[in-house]
Amino acid sequence: MKKDVIVESFELDHTAVKAPYVRHISEESGPKGDIISNFDIRLVQPNENAIPTAGLHTIEHLLAKLIRQRIEGMIDCSPFGCRTGFHLIMWGEHSSTDIAKVIKASLEEIAQTTSWEDVPGTTAESCGNYKDHSLFSAKEWAKSVLDAGISDNPFERHLV
Repeated sequence: MKKDVIVESFELDHTAVKAPYVRHISEESGPKGDIISNFDIRLVQPNENAIPTAGLHTIEHLLAKLIRQRIEGMIDCSPFGCRTGFHLIMWGEHSSTDIAKVIKASLEEIAQTTSWEDVPGTTAESCGNYKDHSLFSAKEWAKSVLDAGISDNPFERHLV
């Protein structure tokens, strides 16, 4: 017998959101009381734009390092298949505002000071598709997101 499941992200009205934003999706408690927070890190407007794979891949690798440098508890930051942003999974309770500030600071570093040597996981040994990276694209998209401003509210622009 199949279990009836609702996938939250498919219930979100993607035409109503105003990217770039950070949206707190949910908090879940584990069997021992551990809290896991799930965030929607939307960098570009759904159905209007998408970050090319190579740039998104490089942003993913950089965020894996940069977020962990700025806040404790990151479990995973994985790109959406639609290439409009990322899911961020964190241990504990965190606000959208705090996460938006971390994302903004991370994108500022990508846009302003990151060099190829700063990008982790760019060898055949450390990445499953190491040839599919573009620091140029990552930097240009980071600048574009920063120029638009990052909101801590998905429906009303409230910039951090």
